[in-house]
Amino acid sequence: MNRVLPAVAIQSEPGGRETAASPPGVIDAPWIRRRFREERHWLPVQAGDRVITSGLRPLRQAAVLIPLVERDEGLTVLLTRRTDHLNDHAGQISFPGGRVEPADEGVRGTALRETREEIGLHPDRIEVLGEVGTYVTATGYHVTPVAALIQPPFELTPDPFEVAAVFEVPLAFILDARNHQRNTVVTREGRRQYHAIPYGPFYIWGATAAMLLNFRAYLHAISVPQLP
Repeated sequence: MNRVLPAVAIQSEPGGRETAASPPGVIDAPWIRRRFREERHWLPVQAGDRVITSGLRPLRQAAVLIPLVERDEGLTVLLTRRTDHLNDHAGQISFPGGRVEPADEGVRGTALRETREEIGLHPDRIEVLGEVGTYVTATGYHVTPVAALIQPPFELTPDPFEVAAVFEVPLAFILDARNHQRNTVVTREGRRQYHAIPYGPFYIWGATAAMLLNFRAYLHAISVPQLP
């Protein structure tokens, strides 16, 4: 759901803001499950890009899966790199996901269907946790990220037309604010800021990076006390 911008200048600002609560030293699947069972007040790092539709047409509904793989060494986030020949978002880092179809059972159904179509991950390996806010892209999509735990072992069969690579990033790397960037790009349309989380050869940026930072903010948010 990202858009390549014709840049003429880029400035980088490393680091990110901290939120109200801090997770424990080791974040595992049981802790993540508890967080999704608790009510919390939280604010997204970013709710969306500037929308180019300007209200001339309705936003298109979409959903993506934030897949958290339960590895022995810790949780990882599974991501894809789109193929270079696609008309939209070619070569960019993405979550599995896409447009909501009428036959889908809500946004969760969309995320599960698109994940199976794009990378061949069967729903029986996916434990859906819940939605993490929404995000509006500059290309006019209203995206709902759906977080889920993925239990190995599993087999992937990426769609060669859409997916050039599937890779995993340690969740601890994503949650570390030292790995976050807030960059400025100058284009013919003016200045625009975007989030980025570079990881080795993979440059995670734009909507994907912003939704990961929103997920981080959700995990850090203070739980609402339960009344007796």
